[in-house]
Order: sequence, then C-alpha cells, then structure tokens
Amino acid sequence: MYKEIYLVDDEDLVNTVNAIHFRRMGMEDRVKSFTNPELALDDLRFRDNPQTKTLILLDINMPEMSGFEFLEFMMLEDFPVTNEVLLVTSSESDADKEEAKKYEKYVKEFITKPLRIEHLEDYLQSANK
Repeated sequence: MYKEIYLVDDEDLVNTVNAIHFRRMGMEDRVKSFTNPELALDDLRFRDNPQTKTLILLDINMPEMSGFEFLEFMMLEDFPVTNEVLLVTSSESDADKEEAKKYEKYVKEFITKPLRIEHLEDYLQSANK
C-alpha cells in the first residue's frame, strides 16, 4: 500500500476532486497536493525516506513544467521505482500516449480526466496484489 500520495495538477479543483476520492477510501492522511510541479518534485527529492512507496497522480499539461519534464527529472535523478505514476490528463493524444511509454519505469497508467473513483479503486486493488 502507498504510504504517500502526491496530487500534481495545476488546477486546484482537479486536486480537490482527487483528494475527495482518497478521503472516501480513508486515505486522506497520505495525500499531498501541489499545483506547482516543481514544488512537488522538490518535496519528493528531500523526503526522509526516498524509498517510501508513493503514488503520484500527474497531469501532463502544466505551465511551470510539463508532466513529461517532471518524469524526465525523475529519470535523470534516478528516483526509486517505489514512486509510481498515474498520468491523469485531459490529453487523448496518441503522441502523448507514446511519449508516456518512454517513462514506463514509473508510469503505470495513462488516464483521461476526469479520474473516476472506481478506476482508482480498481488500480489500488491490483497494485496491492
């Protein structure tokens, strides 16, 4: 089970809705929400235990840094594979889906917004097997 959950989307409303999903599943105490991906990346870099099993819900299209740039930093800095990413995006672009495959070390799913609680529950259940 994930010890930490990072919500990284430049729209606060999206993070709020996703946080509500986790609250309904009794996991709100694990959630950290960021509208600035650079701050989320810094927070991940400087945790007490970088090996902590972490779920990151990551948007692709953000003004400060794209989700792909975020993933590139994760690769360059060799983040532990205990950081698992769900790309949650409004993009339905085949090019974006192909780009996501470059980061399969971290990216577990490519999900088109809005994220439904049922999808999240199914993912969490399969991730715990």
